[in-house]
Amino acid sequence: MHTVLIIIAVVAFFMIVLEDVLHLNKAKTTLFLGTLAWILLFVFPEDGVTPKQIQGMLNENLLEIASLWLFLMAAMTFVAFLNHQGLIESVIYKFLPSRVGEKKLLFMVAIFSFVFSSLSDNITATLVSVALVLSLKLPPKKTLKFAVMVVFAVNSGGVSLITGDVTTLMIFLADKVAIQNLLWLSLPSFVSVLFLAGLLSFGLKEELVIKGVERRYDRVGMSIAVLFLFTILATIILNVLAGVPPVLTFLFGLSMMFLIGRLFYREDNRENMLDYIRVIEFDTLLFFLGILLLVGMLKEIGVLDNLVTIYDTLPPLQANYVMGLLSSLVDNVPLTAALLKANIEMSPASWLSLTYGVGVGGSLLIIGSAAGIVAMSKIAEVTFISYMRFSFYLLLAYTLGFAGSFAVGTVLFN
Repeated sequence: MHTVLIIIAVVAFFMIVLEDVLHLNKAKTTLFLGTLAWILLFVFPEDGVTPKQIQGMLNENLLEIASLWLFLMAAMTFVAFLNHQGLIESVIYKFLPSRVGEKKLLFMVAIFSFVFSSLSDNITATLVSVALVLSLKLPPKKTLKFAVMVVFAVNSGGVSLITGDVTTLMIFLADKVAIQNLLWLSLPSFVSVLFLAGLLSFGLKEELVIKGVERRYDRVGMSIAVLFLFTILATIILNVLAGVPPVLTFLFGLSMMFLIGRLFYREDNRENMLDYIRVIEFDTLLFFLGILLLVGMLKEIGVLDNLVTIYDTLPPLQANYVMGLLSSLVDNVPLTAALLKANIEMSPASWLSLTYGVGVGGSLLIIGSAAGIVAMSKIAEVTFISYMRFSFYLLLAYTLGFAGSFAVGTVLFN
């Protein structure tokens, strides 16, 4: 049965890859195969495993999925409102020069995505950065380049702060790295982002005229924009100081958004805040659900645990590099959890390089990170195949950043 379940996961992967060929929505295929895998776990259990135990496994996975789902829903609703109001586009036009070259613009987007993802979670950073890219209305091929840049920059920006990436937080809580040492990871991460921006800038020769568009500003729009920023800050602060889950803070912020709309629009029927939940892309949420069900199944049958045997055959540095590559195929959260549970002995410098590897390695494939999946769902030009055209550039940037992370660790601990 394990073989059958692994085959189901492989088929799901290829269905995502061949979405453009089969013309079959990836949300439908992953949800079908993800739920099928768990049904088979119940119908054909291993010897000695009871339905109650499988139910416990499913409940644990569903709790993790629900947290991500609800967080995504809240963040996407905020962004949907701000896009409708034109606030994101207006902020962009306010800070961008009236004329800017495409190369310079690419670097500006890269830096913005990197910095913003350091302050917020990767999903929110990607949603805002993608909205920025779409507002520029670039040609399809250039939009694809900017999207690739956003995915790599977002993943790189979050890796040096425990508030920016879940795997970084996991490794920190396991006492493998210290906050003051993690901060140094921002140096190689930023250098690798600039390096990739330089590679992607070839062929960008045009100069853009940025024309601001007059937008209707009202007190609700501005209030909710401020509320969104405070929600992000509160998510970081409350999580660090009191361990409040990010999903809870964002849902609280969403509830305040609804109340603000009701208060200000009491005698105005122009807006119904609940409508913004209805217009978010549920394809994205269903895709996440299917993918995480499949990854959870692989974790429960022990496939992910087998990945750590690589440390028995390779030195830690090379093994960490390979783990980063594997995180482009396997969700980095269960992969990191499996590594931590294995109690692998490594130097502090090696743990820093692993933190970078599992945090940024997912950028190599579009399905390897939440940032990639969000970008793929939002930008029509981004598909598995189109993204892979830049795999070599991404591999070079990842390798540079990984080498830099180990060099930083070596300097810190020698």
